[in-house]
Amino acid sequence: MAATEEQPNTSFLPDLCSTRAVLVVVVVAELMALVINLVATYYSDFSMGRLAITSLFVQWVGLTSAALVCQLRDRLNRLAPAWAAIAVVLLVVIDTLLFSLLAGLVMSWVTGNPILGSLWTQEIAVNSLIAAIIAGLVMRYFYVQEQLRQKGQAELQARIQALQSRIRPHFLFNSMNIIASLIAVDPDAAEKVVEDLSALFRASLKNIGNEASLDEELELCRRYIHIEQLRMGERLQVEWDIRVDAKSVMIPLLTLQPLLENAIYHGIQPLTAGGVV
Repeated sequence: MAATEEQPNTSFLPDLCSTRAVLVVVVVAELMALVINLVATYYSDFSMGRLAITSLFVQWVGLTSAALVCQLRDRLNRLAPAWAAIAVVLLVVIDTLLFSLLAGLVMSWVTGNPILGSLWTQEIAVNSLIAAIIAGLVMRYFYVQEQLRQKGQAELQARIQALQSRIRPHFLFNSMNIIASLIAVDPDAAEKVVEDLSALFRASLKNIGNEASLDEELELCRRYIHIEQLRMGERLQVEWDIRVDAKSVMIPLLTLQPLLENAIYHGIQPLTAGGVV
């Protein structure tokens, strides 16, 4: 029986628990409250009291909805993006519904007037509809952002793969010729070339995207340069200028070696006098 693969966590929903995210929620909620009150001026005069009540209500809904999404984020991210978005929209609508009822009870207690059922039902429906529209737009924004992030990662992965796209065939043939010529005159040097070539090909066969320390990457570059210097002699000069702790810096495997190979193949090799990398 084939095992069922667990769907990977795509981090579709952002982390709303961070301080920056909370600040964004507060600012956006306040802007939305201001817009609602500005739209209301088409039908009545602007009121600071109405703005304060609207701001309080929108902030309640915004912050509590963000807190709920924050707590359920890991579970929601296990769902498909469409289902996660629907779940968040429903969560925001339910939260808005509950706070609408709570606000109605508070206003009824403060004013001493009973809630008019039909009127309050209409207000609840309007609040819920606005919440669903806003939450849907926000989920669409998050989805597009996630798609752009994945596209960017795919493009970066493709570029890395292109850089790591296998050592040039001419380098392999040249290395074989160097080994054949050294076997009779300098077996130790021939053995060293075999070791260098083996290390380079072993690195090129590893999975794309694997990370290695800068020190390991530089060691591969030194092995490559050693082979090329046996072929080009004094025409190839290399100067190293390393100003970081190479053992602590991590980079994608085979990032520098292909660049070095291109520099030698296209820059140094065509020059009769050679040059410096």
